[in-house]
Amino acid sequence: MSLPDYEGWACFAAVADSGSFTAAAASLGMSKASVSKAVTRLETSLGIALLHRSSRTVTVSTAGAGLLGEANAMVAAATAATEAARGDRVDLAGPIRLAAPMSFGIKVLGGPIAAFLAMHPAVEIDVMLSDARHDLVAEGIDLGLRIATMEDSSLLARTISPVAASLIASPAYLAQHSTPRHPLDLAGHRLIGYGHRERTSPLRFHRGGEDATVIPTGPLFTNNGDIMIPLLIADGGIAALPDFIAEEALASGALVRILTDWSLPQAYLHLLSPPSRLRPARVRALADHLVDTLKRSCTGAHTDHLALGTS
Repeated sequence: MSLPDYEGWACFAAVADSGSFTAAAASLGMSKASVSKAVTRLETSLGIALLHRSSRTVTVSTAGAGLLGEANAMVAAATAATEAARGDRVDLAGPIRLAAPMSFGIKVLGGPIAAFLAMHPAVEIDVMLSDARHDLVAEGIDLGLRIATMEDSSLLARTISPVAASLIASPAYLAQHSTPRHPLDLAGHRLIGYGHRERTSPLRFHRGGEDATVIPTGPLFTNNGDIMIPLLIADGGIAALPDFIAEEALASGALVRILTDWSLPQAYLHLLSPPSRLRPARVRALADHLVDTLKRSCTGAHTDHLALGTS
Protein backbone atom coordinates (compact mmCIF):
# COMPACT_ATOMS: atom_id res chain seq x y z
CA MET A 1 0.00 0.00 0.00
CA SER A 2 1.40 3.38 -1.02
CA LEU A 3 1.54 6.27 1.41
CA PRO A 4 -0.93 9.15 1.03
CA ASP A 5 0.33 12.11 -0.98
CA TYR A 6 0.47 14.53 1.96
CA GLU A 7 2.13 17.25 -0.08
CA GLY A 8 -0.54 17.00 -2.76
CA TRP A 9 -3.36 17.22 -0.21
CA ALA A 10 -1.72 20.21 1.50
CA CYS A 11 -1.31 22.01 -1.82
CA PHE A 12 -4.91 21.26 -2.84
CA ALA A 13 -6.21 22.61 0.50
CA ALA A 14 -4.10 25.76 0.16
CA VAL A 15 -5.28 26.46 -3.39
CA ALA A 16 -8.91 25.81 -2.43
CA ASP A 17 -8.59 28.18 0.54
CA SER A 18 -6.89 31.00 -1.36
CA GLY A 19 -8.50 30.51 -4.78
CA SER A 20 -5.13 30.93 -6.45
CA PHE A 21 -2.04 28.85 -7.17
CA THR A 22 0.09 31.96 -6.70
CA ALA A 23 -1.33 32.75 -3.28
CA ALA A 24 -1.14 29.10 -2.24
CA ALA A 25 2.50 28.93 -3.27
CA ALA A 26 3.27 32.04 -1.22
CA SER A 27 1.56 30.65 1.87
CA LEU A 28 3.36 27.31 1.57
CA GLY A 29 6.78 28.75 0.72
CA MET A 30 6.85 26.84 -2.57
CA SER A 31 7.02 27.81 -6.20
CA LYS A 32 3.80 28.08 -8.18
CA ALA A 33 5.01 25.34 -10.52
CA SER A 34 5.66 22.98 -7.61
CA VAL A 35 2.18 23.55 -6.18
CA SER A 36 0.57 22.95 -9.57
CA LYS A 37 2.63 19.81 -10.09
CA ALA A 38 1.66 18.44 -6.64
CA VAL A 39 -2.07 19.01 -7.21
CA THR A 40 -1.92 17.47 -10.69
CA ARG A 41 -0.06 14.44 -9.31
CA LEU A 42 -2.75 14.00 -6.62
CA GLU A 43 -5.57 14.33 -9.16
CA THR A 44 -3.92 11.75 -11.39
CA SER A 45 -3.53 9.26 -8.54
CA LEU A 46 -7.20 9.74 -7.52
CA GLY A 47 -8.54 9.74 -11.06
CA ILE A 48 -10.66 12.86 -10.46
CA ALA A 49 -10.38 16.61 -10.96
CA LEU A 50 -10.19 18.44 -7.63
CA LEU A 51 -9.92 21.91 -9.18
CA HIS A 52 -11.27 23.58 -12.30
CA ARG A 53 -8.65 25.85 -13.87
CA SER A 54 -9.06 28.61 -16.41
CA SER A 55 -6.79 31.42 -17.53
CA ARG A 56 -8.28 33.69 -14.87
CA THR A 57 -9.85 31.61 -12.11
CA VAL A 58 -9.43 28.46 -10.07
CA THR A 59 -12.54 26.87 -8.53
CA VAL A 60 -13.06 23.73 -6.48
CA SER A 61 -14.83 20.93 -8.34
CA THR A 62 -17.80 19.07 -6.90
CA ALA A 63 -15.53 16.12 -6.12
CA GLY A 64 -12.96 18.46 -4.60
CA ALA A 65 -15.55 20.12 -2.39
CA GLY A 66 -16.53 16.72 -1.02
CA LEU A 67 -12.91 16.00 -0.08
CA LEU A 68 -11.87 19.45 1.14
CA GLY A 69 -12.88 18.81 4.76
CA GLU A 70 -10.71 15.70 4.89
CA ALA A 71 -7.83 17.60 3.27
CA ASN A 72 -8.05 20.39 5.84
CA ALA A 73 -8.23 17.85 8.66
CA MET A 74 -5.16 16.08 7.32
CA VAL A 75 -3.16 19.31 7.12
CA ALA A 76 -4.30 20.38 10.58
CA ALA A 77 -3.31 17.02 12.08
CA ALA A 78 0.13 17.12 10.47
CA THR A 79 0.67 20.70 11.64
CA ALA A 80 -0.42 19.83 15.16
CA ALA A 81 1.87 16.78 15.26
CA THR A 82 4.84 18.88 14.17
CA GLU A 83 4.16 21.56 16.74
CA ALA A 84 3.51 19.03 19.47
CA ALA A 85 6.90 17.46 18.75
CA ARG A 86 8.54 20.84 19.18
CA GLY A 87 6.85 21.21 22.55
CA ASP A 88 7.93 24.22 24.61
CA ARG A 89 11.09 24.75 22.58
CA VAL A 90 9.43 27.47 20.51
CA ASP A 91 7.33 30.51 21.39
CA LEU A 92 3.67 30.44 20.47
CA ALA A 93 3.31 31.73 16.93
CA GLY A 94 1.13 31.33 13.88
CA PRO A 95 -2.53 31.61 12.88
CA ILE A 96 -5.65 30.54 14.76
CA ARG A 97 -9.14 30.58 13.27
CA LEU A 98 -11.87 31.24 15.84
CA ALA A 99 -15.64 31.28 15.17
CA ALA A 100 -18.16 32.80 17.57
CA PRO A 101 -21.76 34.07 17.65
CA MET A 102 -22.12 37.66 16.45
CA SER A 103 -23.52 39.36 19.56
CA PHE A 104 -21.37 37.39 21.99
CA GLY A 105 -18.25 38.16 19.99
CA ILE A 106 -18.93 41.88 19.85
CA LYS A 107 -19.89 42.26 23.49
CA VAL A 108 -17.60 39.79 25.23
CA LEU A 109 -14.66 38.52 23.17
CA GLY A 110 -12.66 41.70 22.60
CA GLY A 111 -11.05 41.85 26.03
CA PRO A 112 -10.01 38.18 26.30
CA ILE A 113 -8.56 38.17 22.78
CA ALA A 114 -6.63 41.41 23.36
CA ALA A 115 -5.18 39.95 26.57
CA PHE A 116 -4.10 36.76 24.80
CA LEU A 117 -2.44 38.64 21.96
CA ALA A 118 -0.59 40.83 24.46
CA MET A 119 0.85 37.67 26.02
CA HIS A 120 1.61 36.02 22.67
CA PRO A 121 2.32 38.75 20.07
CA ALA A 122 3.47 36.27 17.40
CA VAL A 123 0.03 34.62 17.28
CA GLU A 124 -2.46 35.80 14.64
CA ILE A 125 -6.17 35.26 15.34
CA ASP A 126 -8.75 35.25 12.55
CA VAL A 127 -12.11 35.84 14.26
CA MET A 128 -15.27 34.95 12.32
CA LEU A 129 -18.45 36.32 13.89
CA SER A 130 -21.67 34.80 12.61
CA ASP A 131 -24.91 33.42 13.99
CA ALA A 132 -24.74 30.62 11.41
CA ARG A 133 -23.30 27.28 12.47
CA HIS A 134 -19.85 26.70 11.02
CA ASP A 135 -18.53 23.32 9.91
CA LEU A 136 -15.27 23.48 11.84
CA VAL A 137 -13.60 20.64 9.96
CA ALA A 138 -14.63 21.62 6.42
CA GLU A 139 -13.85 25.30 6.99
CA GLY A 140 -10.51 24.70 8.69
CA ILE A 141 -11.60 26.40 11.95
CA ASP A 142 -9.48 25.67 15.02
CA LEU A 143 -11.94 26.71 17.75
CA GLY A 144 -15.61 27.61 17.86
CA LEU A 145 -17.72 29.15 20.61
CA ARG A 146 -21.36 28.09 20.62
CA ILE A 147 -24.28 28.85 22.92
CA ALA A 148 -26.66 25.92 22.75
CA THR A 149 -28.10 22.82 24.29
CA MET A 150 -25.52 20.54 22.70
CA GLU A 151 -26.61 17.62 20.57
CA ASP A 152 -24.48 14.56 19.90
CA SER A 153 -21.48 15.65 17.86
CA SER A 154 -18.11 14.37 16.71
CA LEU A 155 -16.62 17.71 17.76
CA LEU A 156 -14.70 17.96 21.01
CA ALA A 157 -16.57 20.21 23.44
CA ARG A 158 -15.56 21.95 26.66
CA THR A 159 -18.44 23.43 28.62
CA ILE A 160 -17.47 26.88 29.90
CA SER A 161 -20.53 28.24 31.65
CA PRO A 162 -24.32 28.26 31.83
CA VAL A 163 -25.82 31.23 30.02
CA ALA A 164 -28.01 33.45 32.16
CA ALA A 165 -31.09 34.75 30.36
CA SER A 166 -34.22 36.69 31.21
CA LEU A 167 -37.76 37.14 29.93
CA ILE A 168 -37.89 40.90 29.43
CA ALA A 169 -40.12 43.78 28.36
CA SER A 170 -40.34 47.53 28.81
CA PRO A 171 -42.16 48.96 31.85
CA ALA A 172 -44.46 50.90 29.54
CA TYR A 173 -45.45 47.75 27.60
CA LEU A 174 -46.24 45.94 30.83
CA ALA A 175 -48.21 48.89 32.17
CA GLN A 176 -50.29 48.92 29.00
CA HIS A 177 -50.77 45.17 28.52
CA SER A 178 -50.38 43.88 32.11
CA THR A 179 -47.50 41.88 33.58
CA PRO A 180 -47.74 38.10 33.05
CA ARG A 181 -47.87 36.14 36.31
CA HIS A 182 -47.77 32.69 34.66
CA PRO A 183 -46.24 31.52 31.35
CA LEU A 184 -49.71 30.77 29.98
CA ASP A 185 -50.51 34.48 30.36
CA LEU A 186 -48.00 35.07 27.53
CA ALA A 187 -50.54 33.74 25.02
CA GLY A 188 -52.17 37.16 24.98
CA HIS A 189 -48.92 39.06 24.42
CA ARG A 190 -46.60 39.93 21.51
CA LEU A 191 -43.67 37.51 21.85
CA ILE A 192 -40.53 38.37 19.89
CA GLY A 193 -38.84 35.16 18.76
CA TYR A 194 -35.11 34.55 19.14
CA GLY A 195 -32.85 31.61 18.33
CA HIS A 196 -32.13 29.08 15.60
CA ARG A 197 -35.32 27.13 16.14
CA GLU A 198 -38.39 27.37 13.95
CA ARG A 199 -40.66 30.35 14.50
CA THR A 200 -43.43 28.09 15.82
CA SER A 201 -41.21 26.06 18.17
CA PRO A 202 -42.62 26.28 21.69
CA LEU A 203 -41.11 27.97 24.72
CA ARG A 204 -41.06 25.43 27.53
CA PHE A 205 -41.12 26.71 31.11
CA HIS A 206 -40.50 24.81 34.31
CA ARG A 207 -41.01 25.61 37.99
CA GLY A 208 -40.78 22.95 40.67
CA GLY A 209 -43.07 20.16 39.52
CA GLU A 210 -44.98 22.36 37.06
CA ASP A 211 -44.39 22.68 33.32
CA ALA A 212 -45.90 25.13 30.83
CA THR A 213 -45.58 25.44 27.05
CA VAL A 214 -46.19 28.58 25.00
CA ILE A 215 -46.09 29.03 21.21
CA PRO A 216 -44.45 32.40 20.36
CA THR A 217 -46.60 34.79 18.35
CA GLY A 218 -45.31 38.16 17.32
CA PRO A 219 -44.13 40.42 14.52
CA LEU A 220 -40.43 39.46 14.57
CA PHE A 221 -38.29 36.33 14.67
CA THR A 222 -34.51 36.58 14.38
CA ASN A 223 -31.32 34.64 15.05
CA ASN A 224 -29.59 37.77 16.39
CA GLY A 225 -30.74 39.33 19.63
CA ASP A 226 -29.26 42.81 19.21
CA ILE A 227 -31.92 43.80 16.70
CA MET A 228 -34.60 43.01 19.28
CA ILE A 229 -33.46 45.42 21.98
CA PRO A 230 -34.68 48.63 20.25
CA LEU A 231 -38.03 47.00 19.49
CA LEU A 232 -38.47 45.91 23.10
CA ILE A 233 -37.48 49.33 24.43
CA ALA A 234 -40.04 50.85 22.07
CA ASP A 235 -42.74 48.78 23.84
CA GLY A 236 -42.85 46.22 21.04
CA GLY A 237 -43.44 43.10 23.15
CA ILE A 238 -41.77 40.45 25.33
CA ALA A 239 -38.70 38.33 24.58
CA ALA A 240 -36.35 35.85 26.23
CA LEU A 241 -32.75 36.97 25.69
CA PRO A 242 -29.31 36.18 27.13
CA ASP A 243 -28.28 38.70 29.77
CA PHE A 244 -25.08 39.64 27.92
CA ILE A 245 -27.26 41.06 25.14
CA ALA A 246 -29.78 42.85 27.35
CA GLU A 247 -27.55 43.87 30.29
CA GLU A 248 -27.26 47.57 29.39
CA ALA A 249 -31.00 48.00 28.86
CA LEU A 250 -31.72 46.11 32.08
CA ALA A 251 -29.19 48.15 34.06
CA SER A 252 -30.72 51.40 32.82
CA GLY A 253 -34.27 50.30 33.59
CA ALA A 254 -35.33 50.56 29.95
CA LEU A 255 -36.23 46.86 30.19
CA VAL A 256 -37.23 44.75 33.20
CA ARG A 257 -37.34 41.03 33.98
CA ILE A 258 -40.58 39.08 34.39
CA LEU A 259 -41.45 35.50 35.42
CA THR A 260 -38.12 35.21 37.23
CA ASP A 261 -39.32 32.19 39.22
CA TRP A 262 -39.66 30.09 36.03
CA SER A 263 -36.86 28.52 33.94
CA LEU A 264 -36.37 27.57 30.31
CA PRO A 265 -34.17 24.65 29.11
CA GLN A 266 -30.60 25.39 30.17
CA ALA A 267 -28.12 26.43 27.50
CA TYR A 268 -24.37 26.59 27.99
CA LEU A 269 -21.43 28.32 26.40
CA HIS A 270 -19.28 25.62 24.79
CA LEU A 271 -15.82 25.74 23.26
CA LEU A 272 -15.69 23.36 20.29
CA SER A 273 -12.75 22.00 18.32
CA PRO A 274 -12.31 19.41 15.55
CA PRO A 275 -12.26 15.72 16.57
CA SER A 276 -8.48 15.25 16.67
CA ARG A 277 -7.09 15.79 20.17
CA LEU A 278 -3.70 16.69 18.68
CA ARG A 279 -3.71 20.48 18.31
CA PRO A 280 -1.00 23.11 17.91
CA ALA A 281 0.29 24.56 21.17
CA ARG A 282 -1.05 28.01 20.28
CA VAL A 283 -4.57 26.59 19.82
CA ARG A 284 -4.41 24.74 23.13
CA ALA A 285 -3.21 27.92 24.84
CA LEU A 286 -6.04 30.05 23.41
CA ALA A 287 -8.58 27.37 24.33
CA ASP A 288 -7.39 27.35 27.94
CA HIS A 289 -7.35 31.15 28.04
CA LEU A 290 -10.92 31.43 26.74
CA VAL A 291 -12.24 28.86 29.19
CA ASP A 292 -10.55 30.68 32.09
CA THR A 293 -11.68 34.19 31.10
CA LEU A 294 -15.20 33.52 29.83
CA LYS A 295 -16.59 31.61 32.82
CA ARG A 296 -18.06 34.80 34.32
CA SER A 297 -19.22 36.37 31.05
CA CYS A 298 -22.54 34.54 30.75
CA THR A 299 -23.56 33.82 34.32
CA GLY A 300 -24.78 37.34 35.10
CA ALA A 301 -25.02 39.03 38.46
CA HIS A 302 -28.07 37.09 39.69
CA THR A 303 -28.79 33.39 40.02
CA ASP A 304 -32.57 33.43 39.60
CA HIS A 305 -32.73 34.29 35.90
CA LEU A 306 -34.19 32.10 33.21
CA ALA A 307 -31.89 29.81 31.26
CA LEU A 308 -32.19 30.14 27.52
CA GLY A 309 -31.73 27.37 24.96
CA THR A 310 -30.66 28.71 21.52
CA SER A 311 -29.80 25.57 19.61
